[in-house]
Amino acid sequence: MNALDTLRALATQGEVREFAPGDPIFKAGESGDCMFGLLQGSVQLSWNGEAGHEQIKEGDVFGAGALVTSDHRRYGNATAISPCTILVMNREKFLFAIQESPMFAIELLSSIDQRLRQLKDCLR
Repeated sequence: MNALDTLRALATQGEVREFAPGDPIFKAGESGDCMFGLLQGSVQLSWNGEAGHEQIKEGDVFGAGALVTSDHRRYGNATAISPCTILVMNREKFLFAIQESPMFAIELLSSIDQRLRQLKDCLR
């Protein structure tokens, strides 16, 4: 099972939201208490006045900092590029997901690691 399969399985028990192209998912400075898993579509993350950006693909998660930081404020903006289906996970649902599917934690870390490596390569 890969990250997208795990997110789809979790979606049957979680909150799923739909976004149209151009819809904001969150904005910089907003309070955050959940992370997002992209089930379908693509999302643009941007920061530093749009100077930095990254495209999130199906199976990736974003906004995970909200689960580990109290009084979290979103660092950047997340905007739907195409029609999107997104799983919303608060800390309680995230901990349940890890308990039920420990590989989800590994998949999540792998996804974040790959994204950080790609960003690092882009900054060279």
